[in-house]
Amino acid sequence: MNYYSLNHQSPNVNFKEAAIRGQAPDKGLYFPEYLPQVDATLVQNIESLPEAEIVFRVIQPYVGGTLPDEVLFRIVSETVNFPFPLVPVTESIASLELFHGPTLAFKDVGARFMSRCLGYFLKDEKKKVTVLVATSGDTGGAVASGFYGVEGVEVIILYPKGRVSPVQEQQLTALGKNITALEVEGSFDDCQSMVKLAFMDELINAKHLLTSANSINVARWLPQQFYYFFAYKQWSDKTNPPVVTVPSGNFGNICAGLLAKATGLPLGPFIAACNANDIVPEFLQTAHWQPRKAVATLSNAMDVGDPSNFVRILQLFDRQLAQLKEHLSAESVSDAETLATIKDVFERTGYLLDPHGAVAFHALENYQVQHPHSKGFILETAHPVKFPDAVKQATGTDIAIPEVVSTLMQQPKKAVAMQPDFAAFKEYLLSR
Repeated sequence: MNYYSLNHQSPNVNFKEAAIRGQAPDKGLYFPEYLPQVDATLVQNIESLPEAEIVFRVIQPYVGGTLPDEVLFRIVSETVNFPFPLVPVTESIASLELFHGPTLAFKDVGARFMSRCLGYFLKDEKKKVTVLVATSGDTGGAVASGFYGVEGVEVIILYPKGRVSPVQEQQLTALGKNITALEVEGSFDDCQSMVKLAFMDELINAKHLLTSANSINVARWLPQQFYYFFAYKQWSDKTNPPVVTVPSGNFGNICAGLLAKATGLPLGPFIAACNANDIVPEFLQTAHWQPRKAVATLSNAMDVGDPSNFVRILQLFDRQLAQLKEHLSAESVSDAETLATIKDVFERTGYLLDPHGAVAFHALENYQVQHPHSKGFILETAHPVKFPDAVKQATGTDIAIPEVVSTLMQQPKKAVAMQPDFAAFKEYLLSR
């Protein structure tokens, strides 16, 4: 398996090179040269297979022999060694809980897989590797946890000041050691732009061996398919494929789900549940792609005004909008609707949603008004404890703090202030 740049101006590379590079030299995202079809026996027997066996068989073709099978199996076993329960909320909606990992967010899977792959690939590398990552919330903490203490790797995380929750900020600023957090006076899009420009800068690349841990990196993006296989394993009515609703910001997660469907996992329609940053809902309505500056919302991990991974979704459907719309719809949900959904679902069912899950739940319920016999699941991407203010505002209740979080919150914050200016960021990198 090789990967090509979606800008088509760079040589094809294997999985190892794509994972180390992060982004192609022509600024394009890497995409697999073909879509490997899921083994039919995997789907037929999925309920009896262990999680590690499922994900090993899913990811093996994409790795293309760059990792020995025994190493790959060890990596995926460590990546998914926590629960992924599909929890019924109403008679027609379930919640796939992806927050049972070490940082209480879905990003743990991609970060753990990628850190272990890079640890193997770079074990004999003489030059220190620098992982650059922009975060709108949960990516930073997951990457910090995944790479903490990995020898020969330093991690630099850029996050927008005042636009991540207190728990999210602690998770990416409290560790220290080989993890450095830059608190950027701007938006996530500013952070992401600075990271992308660094990859294109000759002086920076002469000094640092750079890679990215955002979902633009295939080693972060591809393992997100695992969630959808775990959900299907637990889905009781295999004759009626579920509607899948994904809270979406940079569109890596939903792109992985659409990839799983395109390669043979029996899933129904996908809904991209967006907040006020409605670039994709608008595109599906008008066919005009108009990125704009992100606005801050309660569902901050989705505050993205120029979602990088949407180009991969277009590629999955041969850039044919009509074909894409057969499988994907999108809805924008306001903060007021988000709070109302948290309150309503909690009072009706006792189930507590975080703001991102609430955006998805609202979008799926709206879909079911038009499709009254449909059933589906949402992806609950983060533990509600990460958003105590929103939950308290919606429900009037405080969340019990898990021990792993309470210990972390006592640690001092370690962050470097940074303006949203590439020249300043470049000077910082060259001075290290």
